[in-house]
Amino acid sequence: MTGTLGTQVVRRLSGRGLPVRVLTRDPHRAAHLPGTIQTAVGDLRDRAAVAAAVLGCATVISAAHGFVGPGRPSPEAIDRDANGVLFRAAAAAGVEHVVLVSVLGAAPNHPMSLHRAKYAAEQDLITSGLAWTIIRPTAYLETWITVVGAKLPDTGRALVFGPGKNPVNFVSADDVAALVDLAVRDHTLRGQILEAAGPQHLTFTQFADRLIADTGRSGRVTHIPLSMLRLMSVLARPVSPVFARQAQAAVIMNTTDMTHRTVIRHRTPTTPTTTLDDVLARQRALLH
Repeated sequence: MTGTLGTQVVRRLSGRGLPVRVLTRDPHRAAHLPGTIQTAVGDLRDRAAVAAAVLGCATVISAAHGFVGPGRPSPEAIDRDANGVLFRAAAAAGVEHVVLVSVLGAAPNHPMSLHRAKYAAEQDLITSGLAWTIIRPTAYLETWITVVGAKLPDTGRALVFGPGKNPVNFVSADDVAALVDLAVRDHTLRGQILEAAGPQHLTFTQFADRLIADTGRSGRVTHIPLSMLRLMSVLARPVSPVFARQAQAAVIMNTTDMTHRTVIRHRTPTTPTTTLDDVLARQRALLH
């Protein structure tokens, strides 16, 4: 709960005066969180650490993922197996409700291991005997601003994986955090799978052009060819499985339907719907 989404969830919950405990492997990663937060140090795969972290909790929120990160994680180890450890510990501790942040398109036969692992975690939670809510977001705006715009400040280049012509639905992590917060409070959302889609469909080229325009300076888009991404998704597996997964994800995002017709507030009218321009404006305001 210390990453892009988790940070926003923690701030919303603590802002309402709720006691919040965060499980993290590295306490330094929780240093930016509000001072009222309790920090439990441990790995989500460690049964003892997880059991101690959930003790006395009414609600448990899982926003962890093993798609990227330090220590060579994997969706199978984190999203599937570690979530299973968490659910069993929550049941043993008498936790009332578990909110699982999954991914839109989670399915047992999805080409991406993340989606298969999230689906397995969903099924594990549904059959656990716990009260549950599952949230399935699309691609996070904040994550892709970082990925596409990583080299903009130094080189003036925005990076696009593949041709970047396929429309993709993007959602703000802050909007998803608002939905998580609502799921904690609203008992009618228990036993529900909520799809969290944003109000915009953008191609990665459109996304990159908007980031360049936001800098107020000239820039250009650099594309990594789709053929190279396909090659890297295979050849990089033995040495860098994280990079291989990223390359495979880029191929899928360029070649499959990544749109979604129902925005987040159709099911939950009070949830905000944030655009790319809104996020960029918010980030500018934080810098000044």
